[in-house]
Amino acid sequence: MIVFPNAKINIGLNITEKRADGYHNLETVFYPVKINDALEAITAPQLNFSSSGINIPGDGANNLCIKAYELVKLDHNLPALDIHLHKHIPIGAGLGGGSADAAFFIKLLNQQFGLNLSVEAMQNYARQLGADCAFFIENKPVYAFEKGDQFEQVELDLSKYVIVLVMPPVHVSTADAYSGVKPEQAAESLKDLIKLPVTEWKDRIKNDFEKSVTGKYPLIGEVKQSLYEAGALYASMSGSGASVFGVFETLPSLKHLEAESSVFYNV
Repeated sequence: MIVFPNAKINIGLNITEKRADGYHNLETVFYPVKINDALEAITAPQLNFSSSGINIPGDGANNLCIKAYELVKLDHNLPALDIHLHKHIPIGAGLGGGSADAAFFIKLLNQQFGLNLSVEAMQNYARQLGADCAFFIENKPVYAFEKGDQFEQVELDLSKYVIVLVMPPVHVSTADAYSGVKPEQAAESLKDLIKLPVTEWKDRIKNDFEKSVTGKYPLIGEVKQSLYEAGALYASMSGSGASVFGVFETLPSLKHLEAESSVFYNV
């Protein structure tokens, strides 16, 4: 069976407080976008993971898909699988690619082996694998809060706009991104701001990571400025970076960015 995990972008991201468990409370809006990996699993004599496409750092035995398999197997009788992931979603981009792979793998297991897991049960597995992982179970726009793993549905449809994503040749460590942020309550809740017209987002919806990350990696800030110069109604870094997206009324020309960055149109 094969599935196609998709990426997400963060529209706004406020880091509101440091938690006793070492994590941070935040608020953000997750919005799914059409940049996809391909993930396949077939029964096999023994459990195996392989990958192609973008190189995935680290040991494949520790891949989130393997961790998802082992987690579900604690409660259900699963056969050994040969798992292959073709990686297309940029890594270190703030797009949730690894979390998407794990969540889609949980859904694959549920469907392929008739586990009859509820959405809530699948989300509970996913929450153990990553703060944004549970989002990809339902995979629809949500207002996310606490660690980013609690959700409220939002009525947000950007299908009449063109979303373009740019991945500059920069890798941002999530730990580094958090180290440059001072948590504080936002003056205006993102849950209210997201209801504004897109044309009003520019000066109202922010990403708390941007100031410190663009200070360390100026190219990210330059990409964002280029998107505005090309006509973006709203542009922002996604998550802790390094990717930057723009929301346009029509398809822009970004040839000048393609020379050193990966540009994904109509995501």
